[in-house]
Amino acid sequence: MRILGIGVDIIQNKRIKSLIKNKLFISRTFSPNEIKFSKKLMNKTNYFAKRFAAKEALVKSFGTGFRENLNLKDIEILNDKRGKPFYHKTKKVDAMINKRFKIKKYNLFLSISDEKDYSIAFTMLQTK
Repeated sequence: MRILGIGVDIIQNKRIKSLIKNKLFISRTFSPNEIKFSKKLMNKTNYFAKRFAAKEALVKSFGTGFRENLNLKDIEILNDKRGKPFYHKTKKVDAMINKRFKIKKYNLFLSISDEKDYSIAFTMLQTK
């Protein structure tokens, strides 16, 4: 196994707090599953901020940023039964990784955290 890329992103939560008031921003940035889960939570600001940071961290791990028609909404962050966040592997993400790194099998690791003012995400992309 070899590390292909790492990415980290930090965001000020108040920036997301103002953006999520706009329903168009939410629908363009987050998947239906992410939006559905947010309805169960009290602190939507930190929830969306962590996911926004995770999406940015992922494209940084590619070393490309958002290119070739890959959008924020194409990257989905879900949680397993114990609450651990993970990237749901979508066709667009698969295609981007395959094209960039010429691989089909890979692991994506994600760690996200927040506190009052900031949310942060760290991503590692590695071969299987």
